[in-house]
Amino acid sequence: MCGYSSQTSFIRAFKERFVVTPNVWRKGGYKSYAESIVQSSPTAARSTVSFEHLEAKIVKTKAIKIYYIRHRGYNIKAKQVWQKLEAWRYTNNIESYESIGLYHDNPIVTPLEQCYYVAGIEVQEECDLVNTSLPSITIPAGLYATFELAGKYGDILKLIQWAYHEWLPSSGYETTTAPSHTRFRKNHFLREDERFEVVYYLPVRLG
Repeated sequence: MCGYSSQTSFIRAFKERFVVTPNVWRKGGYKSYAESIVQSSPTAARSTVSFEHLEAKIVKTKAIKIYYIRHRGYNIKAKQVWQKLEAWRYTNNIESYESIGLYHDNPIVTPLEQCYYVAGIEVQEECDLVNTSLPSITIPAGLYATFELAGKYGDILKLIQWAYHEWLPSSGYETTTAPSHTRFRKNHFLREDERFEVVYYLPVRLG
């Protein structure tokens, strides 16, 4: 169905991409692969954040429209696109909004330098946008497990790893192909103390 001519060609392609065979991956190889990605981020590698206190809240969301800038690479340079979004918001005198980080690629499966990260703003007021040059996308309605966390840059990557590999397997849910995202109450990319407060949204369905 995916276009491979044989099981052998699929296994070969899988190993070239993920280092291990599908059989090893199923038996836990995905955890060591994800850990190698996390360790490639100096800030995430230094993070000592604990998630023992977190409890998931299952929510059904409505579709939302966001104006966005896409950034290649899951790294601190994403600060530049958030600053551009802030300039766009100021230009349009937007006071009521939410900042949303959308993980177009899963940063515990895709090497961080290859990840596409979307920085977006959901406008929550009626206003005439004098500068609408930014593209927009709609995050579809869906079922999500949400987690609230406060911390510093690097902790979110560890949270994503924990949510997929620790919480999800024992939750009774499975994830979907929809990307996960964060809603910022405090955006560390725009704060001098580099601290954040977020709600992380992991797409789920009943397993």
